[in-house]
Amino acid sequence: MASAHVQVFPWPLQGHINSMLHFAAGLLDAGLHVTFVHTEHNLRRAHRAEAVATPRLRFVSLPDGLPVDHPRSVGDLTDLSKSLMTTGPAAYRALLASALSPAADGGFPALSCVLADGLLPFAIDVAEELGVPALAFRTASACSFLAYLSVPRLVELGEVPIPVGADLDEPVRSVPGMEDFLRRRDLPNSCRRRAETDDVDPLLQILVGYTAHSRKARALIFNTAASLERSALAHIAPHMRDVFAIGPLHAVSAAPAPATSLWREDDGCMAWLDGQADRSVVYVSLGSLAVISLEQFTEFLSGLVGSGYAFLWVLRPDMVGASQSAVLQEAVGAAGKGKARVVDWAPQRDVLRHRAVGCFLTHAGWNSTLEGITEGVPLVCWPFFADQHINSRFVGAVWGTGLDMKDVCERAVVEGMVRRAMESGQLRMSAQALSQKVRRDIAEGGSSATEFQRLIGFIKEFGKN
Repeated sequence: MASAHVQVFPWPLQGHINSMLHFAAGLLDAGLHVTFVHTEHNLRRAHRAEAVATPRLRFVSLPDGLPVDHPRSVGDLTDLSKSLMTTGPAAYRALLASALSPAADGGFPALSCVLADGLLPFAIDVAEELGVPALAFRTASACSFLAYLSVPRLVELGEVPIPVGADLDEPVRSVPGMEDFLRRRDLPNSCRRRAETDDVDPLLQILVGYTAHSRKARALIFNTAASLERSALAHIAPHMRDVFAIGPLHAVSAAPAPATSLWREDDGCMAWLDGQADRSVVYVSLGSLAVISLEQFTEFLSGLVGSGYAFLWVLRPDMVGASQSAVLQEAVGAAGKGKARVVDWAPQRDVLRHRAVGCFLTHAGWNSTLEGITEGVPLVCWPFFADQHINSRFVGAVWGTGLDMKDVCERAVVEGMVRRAMESGQLRMSAQALSQKVRRDIAEGGSSATEFQRLIGFIKEFGKN
């Protein structure tokens, strides 16, 4: 029987691309063929990062609708989103129609199904209209998906939108399974009113709509494990046609995913870590989207230096407003007095498993949270966007594997939490215990491994029709 062939289409942001490339690597391990869809802009960047096709993996692209010279920077995400939602349906229809042409297989078997990012609902609709089964993949945590799924009920009960000036530590009682620990501040920022006259944030309405749209897909796939989010998965399942929990995907595939980064990673930081003592380094990365002010940068730097520990800081050139990256890197080097290294981008999985890393100061994005959990590294979470708040709450209050900085960015708080994460034997034991549970999930016979094999069978059934 011919191999199944899956088209994988992520939202064109680094975090989404990362997890869906890891998923593609798992499909390749299982013997399937994969066509991976980039935007034209990102495919050019990925090729510069040495994206390599193989006999069963190919990359294709579609336009994102923006001019070639558009910066597509962090501050331009609204432009990218609006353009993609406007031009994407027609561009994707043309791309998918060409892929279904008998002359377009290029040695690949016929397309079995489309696996589209849950934030690209038009891809699911277009695929089904053209007769191709469509599955949805959510790159965020199941607990955050459940929070979005619960928003209509939260609005009905008056818990959302959260009033301006309200006590953000007030409990939220209407997200199933989280009644005992969820607070207002743990919901996405878009649940908060920006002014007294505001109604529900339009962004929240869009995300809630995308969440509900997942019901139309043949199945919903999460990059998570039962040991982490069993309760959330159980509450989501009755609302969907089928649900698969198959993560953490970065640790599932035997082979590394091809060119997961749109930036070139600094491998030199690994040699620097080799020269540090065991568990003596704080790894700092706020992900691919965070933009902080110069004042926040100064508070982070002062707190890190004050902790007394060496640190490796991923400081993207576009991360600190419009400030000059070289000047900031020089400031870090001077303040760190030989105990700090700054890089534009790092091979994060390798860094986190390095013996020298003692804790991870993170934005609590789901990919980063999973990588820290898998390696058993205590986390210090400073969330600022979307699902990060609820992930941070789970780290601090549910799993007990790290500390939640809330919305605070002050040098004394940074210093104190870094010291506690580096020195707390209880946090380290909890982090390592959870790591062992997750590794059992992805090992042969574990829940994630079993679900992944069920998913492969599910996909192959489409190829028989």
